[in-house]
Amino acid sequence: MTADAVPAAALPRYPDVVAAAARLAGVAHRTPVLRSRLLDARTGAEVHFKCENFQRMGAFKFRGAYHALSRFDADQRAAGVVAYSSGNHAQAVALAARLLGIEATLVMPEDAPESKLAATRGYGGKVVLYDRYAGDPAPIAADLAARRGLVFVPPFDHPDIIAGAGTAALELFEETGPLDALFVPLGGGGLLSGTGLVAREAAPGCALFGVEPEAGDDGRQSLARGEIVTIDPPRTLADGAQTLALGKLTFPLVREAVTDILAVPDDALAPCLRDVATYLKIVVEPTAVLGLAALYAEAERWRGKRVGVLVTGGNVDLGRYAGLLAGTRTS
Repeated sequence: MTADAVPAAALPRYPDVVAAAARLAGVAHRTPVLRSRLLDARTGAEVHFKCENFQRMGAFKFRGAYHALSRFDADQRAAGVVAYSSGNHAQAVALAARLLGIEATLVMPEDAPESKLAATRGYGGKVVLYDRYAGDPAPIAADLAARRGLVFVPPFDHPDIIAGAGTAALELFEETGPLDALFVPLGGGGLLSGTGLVAREAAPGCALFGVEPEAGDDGRQSLARGEIVTIDPPRTLADGAQTLALGKLTFPLVREAVTDILAVPDDALAPCLRDVATYLKIVVEPTAVLGLAALYAEAERWRGKRVGVLVTGGNVDLGRYAGLLAGTRTS
């Protein structure tokens, strides 16, 4: 067992995703799966887009956050929760905490999209800012937890977060049946881990791809080296994938489940945003189109096949979004 390994018994499994789906029923939205004849023609595949931008608070992160907080005991609920996030996990924890009557403190980068900061505060979360390029937010959250007696809920490396995230794929396969391939954006690996648990059970023949920005390809490096690789804070439009490393839980689950981890350049993201707006008529954030960008790059391989693309969220500043649609890159 390597230093990064954890006992198999500590890892969530498919029944945990099914249990999470039951706990989320009537609370989380069952998000739509959209199709586009023109995008099918462009890729040569039958493409099914699972649109988590329609989830509560605008991203798949609500699934894991609500599932984790709903399992707090009375003492934990009274103590309050602390989390760190580039934006979507913070919003998800803030909203879940409000729904469950729990006080939430969120550690967020000072350059997070203003829409994500405003939404987190709007849900009642107390925001603590940090410089993402100066250090790791995890110790800041851990210190707050220790000093204030708060319960720390990480953004991806937590069994309940992973199981909750996997419910998006559970819904997708329930609606589409088995797929030949599924493309999933990859940051810390919570969504990809949960998706892998479902894919092996619901569609064992489905090729599963994690997709990262080229500037933040720690997952691809980790898979190649067989151990967790930590990188410097990446500069990328895909702010939801600006993680530094996979987690001790997510790494073995990702390694166990994926066919491969792909990386796409930032300049592929704005054209995908425009295509999603044009053909699916929806607003999404740059991280959410990592899967489509990878499918475009791999299109010849999947011609004539049934393919899924997990669209992770739609929380983007409209000014920034307008610039990207117009072809003007904004950081």
